[in-house]
Amino acid sequence: MNRYPLWKYLVIAIVLAVGFLYASPNIFGEVPAVQVSPLQPGVKVDPELMSKVEAALAQDGVTSTGGLLDPTGLKMKFADTDTQLKAKDIIQKALGEDYVVALNLLSNAPEWMRSLNILPMYLGLDLRGGVHFLLQVDMNGALSKAAERYVGDVRQLMREKEIRYAGVTRDGSAVQVRYRDEANREKGKAAIEANIPGVTVKSREEGSDFFLVLTLRPETQKSIQDFAVQQNVTTLRNRVNELGVAEPIVQQAGVDRIVVQLPGVQDTTRAKDILGRTATLEIRMVDEEAMQSGIPAAGSEEFTERRRDGTSSKVFVKRQVVVTGERITDAAPTFDQNQRPAVSVSLDSAGGRIMRDLTRENVGKLMAIILFERKNGRDVGEPISVARIQGEFSNRFQITGMFSAEETTKLALLLRAGSLAAPMDFVEERTVGPSLGAENIEKGWKSTLIGFAAIAIFMIIYYMLFGIVSVTALAVNLVLLVSLLSMLQATLTLPGIAAIALTLGMAIDANVLINERIREELRSGTTPQAAIAAGYERAWATILDSNITTLIAGVALFMFGSGPVRGFAVVHCLGILTSMFSAVLVSRAIVNLVYGGRRKLDKVSIGNTDWHKRASAA
Repeated sequence: MNRYPLWKYLVIAIVLAVGFLYASPNIFGEVPAVQVSPLQPGVKVDPELMSKVEAALAQDGVTSTGGLLDPTGLKMKFADTDTQLKAKDIIQKALGEDYVVALNLLSNAPEWMRSLNILPMYLGLDLRGGVHFLLQVDMNGALSKAAERYVGDVRQLMREKEIRYAGVTRDGSAVQVRYRDEANREKGKAAIEANIPGVTVKSREEGSDFFLVLTLRPETQKSIQDFAVQQNVTTLRNRVNELGVAEPIVQQAGVDRIVVQLPGVQDTTRAKDILGRTATLEIRMVDEEAMQSGIPAAGSEEFTERRRDGTSSKVFVKRQVVVTGERITDAAPTFDQNQRPAVSVSLDSAGGRIMRDLTRENVGKLMAIILFERKNGRDVGEPISVARIQGEFSNRFQITGMFSAEETTKLALLLRAGSLAAPMDFVEERTVGPSLGAENIEKGWKSTLIGFAAIAIFMIIYYMLFGIVSVTALAVNLVLLVSLLSMLQATLTLPGIAAIALTLGMAIDANVLINERIREELRSGTTPQAAIAAGYERAWATILDSNITTLIAGVALFMFGSGPVRGFAVVHCLGILTSMFSAVLVSRAIVNLVYGGRRKLDKVSIGNTDWHKRASAA
């Protein structure tokens, strides 16, 4: 009556074996490590690189506890953080500027587990330590950049349609086109409305001048702002990848904010520098007439160029932007023909076509490359290269200027990662040290284990042998939950630990229902074997109903929540599934093994001996 077929025992045994195997990497903890990633696509990460790093460490008397190669780079483990910091400086010096060398934390699990892709679950910022940034996207800046692009589009359209105009200027997020006569203005208005979507065009007069004013439609503004946030999220993810950070979190928070969490990162200054720099590149033509007169014209801007000798000079460039950093597909540090540090830049096909036309028409003229960075809440532009066009070129060129090798490496990293669609400001910065993360883990797991112990004591005292079975099933539930999180490579945070504690409390409810149902059957005079079978079968419907309703709530939290709420929901939903398996199938299998083989069963150890006597008398 209370026996499983052999295949069912085998299935349960396989599930338990796999569960314990995938949960086991989490007991080994983490160790400090230095991660080495290639900065350029052509740079190799191979055993020869590992030998070079090991030789450099040995020369300075630093010992590594192990190293491994994977597609993301080389990782070297160390005994403590002091050794880790010293090793980072040694490795960076030995490898030069072709690699990104970053501090990290790695699992201390055996290598054979890693080779089988048996990995521990990820730990969130609050458990592992690291840095948390909250960045505010400048929406007005996004609209201003969009309006600047419209200025160029209007100029190009007027030239293509051969419509005479007196100038195009930007006023905030609006664009003004000036004409000398009404006829050309009407031609320009028709051309703009037919070829430039997303804008509202209005006419006005001022003295003898005729104007068209282009303003962005509300839906266009929203689209631009949404794109700016999404583009910035993508760019930040690329930059985080360049930093060599494992398990980063980069996600939108609200309408115009972005959360960046870098677990395990200890180089917070470097992380903030890379993430915070806008590194928006613009290529413009130099206004040579203004350079000669020293007075900026209406259509030019003034910038200050630094020189190698420490002096500086004024540079007047035209407001029209020829190419922006959005056209950049690759950037790498290199050296020019005079062996000076430079940055090699590659453009996409559209950018290459624009550069080819520009350089063909302006041979012998000056061209400026301007780098815009966010400083003190505003964009500050600096010409990093002002050079005379020697001949036609398209999608490949070099940026030379007052660079050191380190500066070219940083600039190439930022340009390769992508330019930001809108400026951003840091509104919050929070650092969680590794020791605080370890303390959070200790407190979280201690509270979970205390709860588990309290439940175990109560169940064993109240239900005796069936209580021991319930506690065993509860322990299996915990192991299976951890193994699932490890298999899915989910990120565990403090709310996740709270969800685990909640799961344990909810999981034991199922066993309580089963045990009480068996007691009721015994009280009514049913034989012990029949009572066990009826208890599990009749309690199953109640267990299923309660868990499905709770699962629906967990799915709703996952769908509509964000951040820690979603982390809680993931653990909560997985815990419900594992609790149903362990509380019903695993506990029933154990009970079957204990009592199922007995032909004559007089009593069961489930507490309250009066019920046992009644059952045996019946």
